[in-house]
Amino acid sequence: MQIPHLPVLLDETVKSFQGMGNGYFVDCTLGYAGHSSAILERYPGIRLVGIDRDQEALDFSKKRLACYGDRVELCKGAFSDIFGQLNRSPIVGVLADFGVSSLQLDKKDRGFGFESDVLDMRMDSLAALSAFDVVNGYSREALEYIFEHYGEITPPQKLTAAILEARAKEPIKSAKALSEIALRVLGRKGKIHPATLMFQAIRIEVNDELGEIERLLDALETKGSSGAIVSLITFHSLEDRLVKTRFKKWQEACICGPHAIRCTCGKNHSLGKMLVRKPIVADAAELKKNPRSRSAKLRTFCFNRVDKESK
Repeated sequence: MQIPHLPVLLDETVKSFQGMGNGYFVDCTLGYAGHSSAILERYPGIRLVGIDRDQEALDFSKKRLACYGDRVELCKGAFSDIFGQLNRSPIVGVLADFGVSSLQLDKKDRGFGFESDVLDMRMDSLAALSAFDVVNGYSREALEYIFEHYGEITPPQKLTAAILEARAKEPIKSAKALSEIALRVLGRKGKIHPATLMFQAIRIEVNDELGEIERLLDALETKGSSGAIVSLITFHSLEDRLVKTRFKKWQEACICGPHAIRCTCGKNHSLGKMLVRKPIVADAAELKKNPRSRSAKLRTFCFNRVDKESK
């Protein structure tokens, strides 16, 4: 079987779950099962629940993981919805890789890549909102907002104006045409394509990516599975900031306000601890083999083990 995607930080991710007990392992972004197949191989005491919005990825992973038999259960849908409703116990490990797969980027009919002949960017091909809808239907104010807040493009007005001017003549139908607008307006600086941040912003809007992460973090906080290890891989500062902020919050023992003269909360509110202080990033060997790993960051948190008798 030809593997269409190189999982980033594979060895580091597998290692981050060392010490994980037997039980259910939830891969919230299964993709083409690169991480999950390695986890199943390394930890024979776990059963996998794999989640993905992309039916094509699920179909591939079903075949790839068939050798693990009833240790594997696959679910289609948004990970924030499915994880929040899971009643599997115990959940001993949770993984999410928030990046777009290489296959999604490279397949021109998915509309993620700069040379694509369509303008789509939906991780779930049945979802209602597409990149075409955003680019051709959003108001000036809405486009400026997502470019500034999701793409961190400042100022966003010049790029937005160019898109409005182009779509007034005829709809922008391809990712290639959209990327050419960014190239013309922003110019090329260095190795990074000038459309990168614009595509990021549109993709985040189409797939509600930041909202998905927030809801997953909320669900993790609510479930607080005893002793569970959570490893999350982010690819840009917006994602990493959400994960870093929440992990730090979970680790804090004292929840008294910043203006409190002394602690009155009991300093017993920590949900667990971060297993690494700084995020793990790709080494030189991986960067050479897979340049798309250059922006990947892995953070890991371990929830406190709770004695059932003490509840």
